[in-house]
Amino acid sequence: MGKASALHETDLYAPVHDYLVAQGYTVRSEVKGCDITATKDDELIVIELKTSFSVSLLLQATERQRFADSVYVALPRPASGREARSHWRRVEHLLRRLELGLIFVSFPGGMPWVEVAFHPAPFEPRSRPRRRRAVLREAAARSGEYNQGGSSSKRRILTAYRENVLLVACCLSKFGPLSPAQIVALGGGPKAQGILSHNNYGWFERIERGVYGLTDKGRTALLEYPELVAHFQRQLATLPRVAKDA
Repeated sequence: MGKASALHETDLYAPVHDYLVAQGYTVRSEVKGCDITATKDDELIVIELKTSFSVSLLLQATERQRFADSVYVALPRPASGREARSHWRRVEHLLRRLELGLIFVSFPGGMPWVEVAFHPAPFEPRSRPRRRRAVLREAAARSGEYNQGGSSSKRRILTAYRENVLLVACCLSKFGPLSPAQIVALGGGPKAQGILSHNNYGWFERIERGVYGLTDKGRTALLEYPELVAHFQRQLATLPRVAKDA
């Protein structure tokens, strides 16, 4: 299994201690609850050792910021892999927001290796106006709240696009085969043509040139979202039947 599979906080101590000593610091352990203190002249650095990232680690580290000049968290170098990298990008972003430093400890070939991923620094948030606009557009485009918050929900998220596809399906369910122009006239939205031609979910079929109908898969999909479908059906019920001939 190797050393990395059974690491303890004490395994991280010696490599971090030696690294700091090599940088000219006087190092002491377990000082007033701090895992490691490092001093040089009037500078005080605190390092918290943990074998895994946790909220408890953040609570400890941010508490040390009350009196230390700089605070680092020291952790074993994380495993590689796409999912792990994505997770650690978020962890590193959080640590930077909290103005904490990050130290990785690894044992390649059984030998300890210390790497400072980044030092504590004032955090300057970067504005992401495109992401903000995208979130606002998506929230505004949804007709109501038909999702359940939390990752435990097994039903697919009802995005604004999926709502629009369901609305197109409701039009076909109520009025039968229609052209994209007729669906737009019924309030199916300007994206009706693209929704029908791309047919991303396999809900539609081409009946004849420029006319589309519902597949069995589309009819089944309508049963999966009864609340939203009922909402759309009420809207369509108020339309005159001649709208189909638009």
